[in-house]
Parts: sequence; C-alpha cells; structure tokens
Amino acid sequence: MPSNTALWLVAQRGPFELRSAPYPVPLDREIVIKTRAVAINPVDWLFPIIGNFAFPWLKYPFVIGSDAAGEVVEVGTGVTRFKVGDRVLGHAVGADKSRNNPAEGAFQDYTLLLEHMTAPIPDALSYERAAVLPLGLSTAACGLFQNDQLALDHPSATSKPTGKTLLVWGGSTSVGSNAIQLAVAAGYDVITTASPKNFDYVRRLGAVAAFDYKSKTVVRDIIQAFSGRTCAGALAIGVASTAPCVDIVHACKGAKVVSFASPPVSFDDAPQGRGRTVWLVPKIARMLASNVGLMLKTRTRRIRTQFIFGSSLLANEVGPMIYVDFLPQALADGRYVTAPEPVVVGHGLGEIQRGLAAQKQGMSAQKVVVSI
Repeated sequence: MPSNTALWLVAQRGPFELRSAPYPVPLDREIVIKTRAVAINPVDWLFPIIGNFAFPWLKYPFVIGSDAAGEVVEVGTGVTRFKVGDRVLGHAVGADKSRNNPAEGAFQDYTLLLEHMTAPIPDALSYERAAVLPLGLSTAACGLFQNDQLALDHPSATSKPTGKTLLVWGGSTSVGSNAIQLAVAAGYDVITTASPKNFDYVRRLGAVAAFDYKSKTVVRDIIQAFSGRTCAGALAIGVASTAPCVDIVHACKGAKVVSFASPPVSFDDAPQGRGRTVWLVPKIARMLASNVGLMLKTRTRRIRTQFIFGSSLLANEVGPMIYVDFLPQALADGRYVTAPEPVVVGHGLGEIQRGLAAQKQGMSAQKVVVSI
C-alpha cells in the first residue's frame, strides 16, 4: 500500500502542517486518485478563521481542499465509469457535513473521490488546467440548477434558447466563469458584471453584455439592459453583491430569485494570529445586521434569496447531471472550457501554503494552482 502525505489543518484555528496520512480505501462507488494538481479557493485560507462558524461539524486535525485532478489508482465496488490509469478531475467533498472525512480532502498525495462527483478529462487537457474547475463548477451548478435555488433548465448539447436572461454578478470569478458557461449551455442569455479589463474575457465565455460593478450607475444600467427581456433570476458572487442583485430583479420582469455565494462582509483582512477573535466579533455582528436588513428588504419585495453551499449537489440530481451527463462530453467536444486561467505557483504539497497566501491577495480571471 502506498504511503500518503497530507497538508493537515492541525486545529480549529491552528496552522497547516505536512504530516503522514492514512492511504484512503475506496468503498462502494468511490475511487482513489494520485493527486497531480490542486487549485486554491477563498474558503481554503478562511478555514482557520471562520471554519468553526461555517463548518462546526469538523473534527481536527483535518485535510481540506476541494479542487483535485489526477490519475485513478484504485476503484471501489460498484464503480463502472473509471478504471486504473484514467485521467480525471473531481470535487473532493470531505468537508461536507454528510461526508466529514479527511480522506476526501484534496490537499494530499492520494485523495478519495465519489464516482458521481468525478469526470474524465481529455488527454490534451493538463491536470493544472483541469484542477481549476470543480468547486467553482459545483457552486455555479448548485445556484443555477438546484430546485431550492434558481431551478434553471439543465445544460446539454442540444439545448434550445429559453428566451430568458440570467444576471451573473461577478462573471470573472471562478464561480462566475462557470455560471456563464453553464447558463449559456442551458439556453439562457447572460448579463454579467466584471472589471472593464475582463469584459472581453466574460464575453468569450458567452455573456451578451458586461457592466463595471464599480460604476455608480451599474444597477440602473443593468436594469436598462434587461428592458424587453425576461429575467431568469440572479446569481450573486462577491462581497456585497446580493443587495444590488435584489434591486435589479425587483425592477425586471421575470423570476424574483437571487442565489448568492458570498457573505455580505469581507474577511480578507483577518489577522492570522493573536487578535482573531476580537477582530471577528464586530465583523460577525455586521454580517448579521446586513442579513437582517436584506431579509426585510426581500420579504417586502417578495424576492426569494438562498445561500449556495457548493457541495450540496453531491446529494441530489445536479451532481451526476454535471459530472456524469454533461461535463465529460462537453470537455471532449470543446464546448466547455476550463476557466479561469490557472496560475501555477509551485510544485509539491509544501507549496500549497504559498498558494493560500497568493489567493488571499486576490485573483482576477485567474485561479491559483499547485502541481503535486
């Protein structure tokens, strides 16, 4: 049995440390991959800061990480889609409450993946490019297609225009880049926001119009762009993105639903050591106050809002719809591209901490990747 090493988060608010880890044993409809590349998401560096609020069920030490790409080295019983040697990408869902398993964290040499949350990748697609997809793809899919979210039509190679337009606030983010592609593949037009330097980028992904999210007139401008269109709802990505989306869908004809993937306050300036708790108290208070204000606003306007938990698709029809039915052929045909662009910051598990620091500095139309 191969030896395994993982980057462990050693305590709830503790540091990351490289330590040995048990080699994962696949059970029914599970596979083990030799991890070749991982990508870094904002939630990864936030774990030591707000993990006790967002993931109170986790027992430490724990292995986090959601985005993995690699080579299948072992398959469990009931696995029919993969064999040893296959090149795959997968959403590692160890931190989900229903799994709660460090063996399913991406930040290790050998990672356990669920068969229905894994997709084969074309030979021409590098592991580093493949690794940018999973969590951004899953989060976008949850928001767009789950029945408790926007409940849009599903993407396919034969989808027909729906005659509806989706608002994606934050189109150049990892989630936004996938949301644009998925919505277009499902037959929707997409209006999005981004920095002006990324307008061409989001249009290449399929958006019909892009607006500067920092513009003082952005809400008014987007409402005008929806004139004559039927709104399919809004996907809000980024701090303070939900409120303007609520204003826009309220003013437009169509669905009065906003799915949001980000909290109303930023945690970017959180201290890494002492003073973390003192810093968090007013931040959490502001977040709660903002949520209460938003709730009152949406109730009076009869707008439904729903927070997206990016791994919830593992337990419903959206997971296999994306990773089994849609993505494999879409990647093979070139109908779906891996976005945003990977920025490889190093090689080896020890470089993940460097990747966490780089991601915290902020990325625009890019995603931090570490080769393993």
